[in-house]
Amino acid sequence: MEFWPLYLMTEHLNTYLYEKNPKSTETRNFQDIMGRKGVPLSNYLPLKIINRKVHYDPDFDSFTYVDEGVKAKYLKKLDKNDYLVFYAGLTPYCDEKQEDALYIIGYLRVEKIIDFKKLNQDQKKKFRKKYSTNSHFKRPEPPDKEMVLVVGNVTGSKLLDKAVSLSKPKLDKRRRAYHAVSPHMERNLGITGSIQRSIPPRFITDTEKLQNLMEILNIP
Repeated sequence: MEFWPLYLMTEHLNTYLYEKNPKSTETRNFQDIMGRKGVPLSNYLPLKIINRKVHYDPDFDSFTYVDEGVKAKYLKKLDKNDYLVFYAGLTPYCDEKQEDALYIIGYLRVEKIIDFKKLNQDQKKKFRKKYSTNSHFKRPEPPDKEMVLVVGNVTGSKLLDKAVSLSKPKLDKRRRAYHAVSPHMERNLGITGSIQRSIPPRFITDTEKLQNLMEILNIP
């Protein structure tokens, strides 16, 4: 079996993020998107946000992820067949057995990395049209920032059926709680410390740790 570097990226609440760009042409809100239980995502969310436009990225319908600025620079370090793994801050719904934590929610096995700074206008329009369900392509193109598109392999990428817990709460010196890598994941993945922020991202290249993650996520 071959192994590829793994890159951990946080996207808090995945599609539950709402669109903050006032110039976006995104029209979908949380009442428009159906969950796996056959009811709208709005059923699980506070009333104050259910009519907000969604920011649908990562997009597990087209298996794409787009980012700009600092995060985009890290994405350019990825190669074909690397794994880009996403985790999110989740609050369990009517389940006292689970806890508020950061959970791995899915991954893309990289098919290609597209740096928009290297494209002409026709090429940009082509990718925007092809992957139009990703909310980033419903925004005006950022004039001064780098924008990078990650396209995942369709058969090698997945939104998990069940999220995998990645964190345990810890207290800082001022006794404030924060999300840190759980002891179980420290042992298995070789990463430590706070993971509330995705910058800098965590790269995992050790063969044994990658094997552990493949088993945890049931990646064949």
